[in-house]
Amino acid sequence: MAAFLVAGGGSGPSGPRALTSEEANRLAITRFRNYEAHGRAVTITVPGTAGGLIVTGSVDYQGKLGYGVVHGTGRDTSSDGLIEWTSTSVFVHPMANAPAHAPASPPRSAWYSRPLQSSGSSLDSSLAIALRLGSDRPDNAELLPQNGAAWWGRDRVDGHPVDVMAGPSSRDRSGTAGNVRYWVGSDGTMYRVRVSVGSASQPVVIDFDTQKYVPVKPVPGVTPTR
Repeated sequence: MAAFLVAGGGSGPSGPRALTSEEANRLAITRFRNYEAHGRAVTITVPGTAGGLIVTGSVDYQGKLGYGVVHGTGRDTSSDGLIEWTSTSVFVHPMANAPAHAPASPPRSAWYSRPLQSSGSSLDSSLAIALRLGSDRPDNAELLPQNGAAWWGRDRVDGHPVDVMAGPSSRDRSGTAGNVRYWVGSDGTMYRVRVSVGSASQPVVIDFDTQKYVPVKPVPGVTPTR
């Protein structure tokens, strides 16, 4: 992942401290759990100066495709509507009165496409992060502590007891350990991720399983980039 700055940790006894071998093993499989499940329901909360955005939908980690509905939480609702995204493209279907949940099958028309921006857009950065939270193989548990991953505390997410862990330095940026926080259950299930994007004053929060996972269907006529 790229370099992100993170705010805060969980409640209860707080770290940081080194991961135990059991904690490192759980952190190593948490992205693989998402891939193994095929996909996860997500709620992505993106901060903004005039009010943020909330994306409610699903991410298909094997198909590398996300789909959902966007709602503005402040004065600006110009981004409201349906959204589908890949690692390179964003497809938007504007709606004046967007539903609470995206329809199971995307509408056949009135979609607008654009490239997914690699910088300068908190929404696009959040979408890209959400899409990267699945992997077709576990991470190397032995390398995580060596690269700065740590335990930060205990918390609860929707009644689930979790450990809050800081991720390791990203492969291409040394010294970024702790820039991503993961809320991980006892079996390695990922329940929450929190990162800061660009100049946003508040972190982006990605919550999992806040609603039922709906298999993602591509926008008609669009072949996702694998």
